[in-house]
Amino acid sequence: MVERRPVRILAAVLLAGTLVTAADAAPRTKDDLASGKPSAPRVRVDLISERAGIEAGAAFWVGLRQRIAPGWHTYWLNPGDSGEPMTVEWALPAGFQAGDIVWPHPERIPVGPAMTFGYSDEVVLLTRITAPAGIEPGTRVTLRGRAAWLVCAKICIPEEAGLQLTLPVVSGTPPANPREATAMAEARRAVPAASPWPASFSATPETVTLTVAAAGLAADQVADVYFYPSQWGVIDVAAPQAVTIGARGITVRVARGALAAAAEMPIDGVLVIKERLDQGIVSHAIALRATREGTPATAASSAPPRVSLLEALGLALAGGLVLNLMPCVLPVLSLKALSLVSHAGVPAARPWRHGLAYAAGVLASFAVVAGALISVRAGGAQIGWGFQLQSPVFVTLLAYVFFGLALSLSGAILMGGRLTGLGQTLASRPGYAGSFFTGALATVAATPCTAPFMGVAVGFALTQPATTAMLVFETLGFGLALPYLLLAVMPAWSRALPKPGPWMERLQQLLAFPLYASVAWLVWVVSQQAGPRGVAAVLSGLVLIAFAAWLHRVTRGASGSWRWAATTAAALIVVVAIALGQVVATSSSSARSSPAAGGVPSEPFSPKRVAELRAQGKPVFVNFTAAWCITCLVNERVALRSSAVAEAFARKGVVYLKADWTKRDPEIARVLGSFGRSGVPLYLVYPPALPGPSAAAEPSVLPQLLSEGMIIEAIEKI
Repeated sequence: MVERRPVRILAAVLLAGTLVTAADAAPRTKDDLASGKPSAPRVRVDLISERAGIEAGAAFWVGLRQRIAPGWHTYWLNPGDSGEPMTVEWALPAGFQAGDIVWPHPERIPVGPAMTFGYSDEVVLLTRITAPAGIEPGTRVTLRGRAAWLVCAKICIPEEAGLQLTLPVVSGTPPANPREATAMAEARRAVPAASPWPASFSATPETVTLTVAAAGLAADQVADVYFYPSQWGVIDVAAPQAVTIGARGITVRVARGALAAAAEMPIDGVLVIKERLDQGIVSHAIALRATREGTPATAASSAPPRVSLLEALGLALAGGLVLNLMPCVLPVLSLKALSLVSHAGVPAARPWRHGLAYAAGVLASFAVVAGALISVRAGGAQIGWGFQLQSPVFVTLLAYVFFGLALSLSGAILMGGRLTGLGQTLASRPGYAGSFFTGALATVAATPCTAPFMGVAVGFALTQPATTAMLVFETLGFGLALPYLLLAVMPAWSRALPKPGPWMERLQQLLAFPLYASVAWLVWVVSQQAGPRGVAAVLSGLVLIAFAAWLHRVTRGASGSWRWAATTAAALIVVVAIALGQVVATSSSSARSSPAAGGVPSEPFSPKRVAELRAQGKPVFVNFTAAWCITCLVNERVALRSSAVAEAFARKGVVYLKADWTKRDPEIARVLGSFGRSGVPLYLVYPPALPGPSAAAEPSVLPQLLSEGMIIEAIEKI
C-alpha cells in the first residue's frame, strides 16, 4: 500500500482534467447546488443473511448488499488504477467473529486512459460470521458494523453507513431465509471458484505472460478471457491483454506493471472466461495462483518444500537404503541371497569384487533410467519416477525376464556348471557380470516403489540442472547398493554361513518362487493397463518362453545339427513371444470404478472434480496410485480398506478420489510435480473450500507409508 499511494495520486492528477470539466454534467439536486454536496447516498447498503436464525457455535454467512445508483460504480479488492475498495469495521457481540470480505469477480470499468475494476447496479459481498457456543436459544442477537466505500461516476464521492441485522438464536440448523435467498445464491455464483488448472508465468522487463494449463479447451466456444490481478502493480491493468488458446491451454500476454518485485513473487488473481453455450454467454470465474515458470505450482496447493542440495543428497541416500526393504525389491533379494551364500569360503577379495560389480550395475542402471527421465522431461513430457512401468510393453518384457530367471533357478534352463561349483564359477569373470546384471535388475525392480525420503529427493532432482539431478539419482542408487557392498567388503559374516554344496540346489529352487510371484503381479499390472486381450498375449508369451526353455534343455545332448536347429527354434519362439508385446501395446483397459476404503466406491480424480466438491463444502481425499506401485497397493491393503477409516470418511462426509497413474497421464503428472513429487504414492486431504480466493486452501500431505491412525487423524482435523 505504501508503494501504491504515489501512483494513485499520479492517476488522480492525470484524470483531473476529465473530472473537473465533466463535473457540471453530474446529476445534482437542488440541495447539491446550494451546498455543493450530494443530498442522498449513491449507494444504499444493508446487511442480509442466508439463514433466518443463528445456531450456537456454528458459522453462517451474511451479505453486504450494495444497491448502486445508475451510472455509478464501486470498487473491487484491487480497484485498478484508481479507487478504494469497501471496508467494514465490525462491532459484534462478545464471542462473535467476522471473517474477511469474500469478493465476487469484478467488471472492467475504463475511465479515460485508465482501467478500474468494480461493480455497478447491485452486488453482494459475503462475510462469514462465527457464533460462540454459549449463546442461549430464544435470545436475539444484533450484528452491527460500519461500512465505508468510494462511489464514482464522473466524480468520486466517499460514503459510509451503519450496518445492523438482528437474528434469533435457535436450536439446531436455522431455516433458510427465503426473502434473501436469491441475492445470496447469485452472490455465491459470482465468487471465483478454485482453479482446476495449474498456472505459471514468465516475465521480461516489458511484459508478463500468464499460462493456464487448461488443455483441451475449444477456442471457438470461448467468447472472452480476462485476468484480474488481486494486487496492484503486477501488470499494467490499462494495457490490452493478448489472449491465445492453444495446446498448452490459455496464454495471457500483457504489459508489465510498476511493481518491481512482481517478476519474482507469485501472481494471484481471478481469470474470467466467457463461454458460448446454447443459452447464450456464460461467465466462469476461477481464482488462481501463478508461479514463475520452472517453479512447480498448482491452483490448489502450496509450493513444494524447499531443500538444499546437501539435504536432497541425504534424503536420496536414506531413501536408497530403505528401498532395499520395499516389496518391489524383495524378489531380487533372492538372487542376492544366493550370491551371498555362494561366496562363503572363497578368498576375501572375491566377495569384495562382486560387491563392486553389483554396485556398478546399480549405479550404471540408475544413470540410464535417470538420464532417460531427465531427457524426456526436458522435451516437455510429464513423466516421473517409474515412468517405464506405465508402458504395458515394458511390463510385459520385465515379466518375461523375471520368468526366465525363475525358470533358471528352478532348473528348467541349465546355465552351465554344477551347483557345487557355483562358488568358483561366480568367482570368475562371468560371475562378476552376473553381479553387475543383478544390480541392474534390482534397479529396474525398484522403480515401482517410492521409499520414505525418496519422494522429496527425486522431486528436487527433477527441478535442477541435469548434472545436479544426476548426482541426486546416483546417490539414491548408491544407497540401494550400500548394504550389499558393505557385506561384500566385510568377510567376517561369511564364517556364519555353511560351505557351498548340494544343499544349494534346493535353496536355488526355493528362491525361484519370489520371482514367479513377481511375474504374477506383473501380469496383473498388464490387466490394469491393457485389459483381458493384453493378459492373453502375455500369458501366451510366457507359455512360449517355457516351451523354448524345455526345447533348449532336452536337446542339449543332441548332435550338432539337431542341437543347432533346436537352439534356433527356441530363439525364434522367444522372438515370437516378444512380438506379442505389440498386441499388449494396442490393447486398452476399460475405465472402471475401484473400491475405496472399506468398500466405499471411489471416483476418478481430476483437478476440476476436486474444485467442484470443495466448492460444495465437501472434504476430499485423493489417492495418487498405480497398479505397478507396490507401496501403493500395500497402503491400500493395510490402511485405506480399514473399516475404521471408512467410518471416519462417512462421519466427515469425505469424498474419495483415485488418481490412477498406471497408464501415463500428463494431468496427474503435473499435479504430482506441483507437490515436488515425480512418482506415486501421494496422499492429499483437502478441506472444504470457503468462497473466494481463499478457496485454494492448502491440502494436508500424508506420509508415503500409511497407517490407519494417520488417515483418521488427518480426517478428524478437517
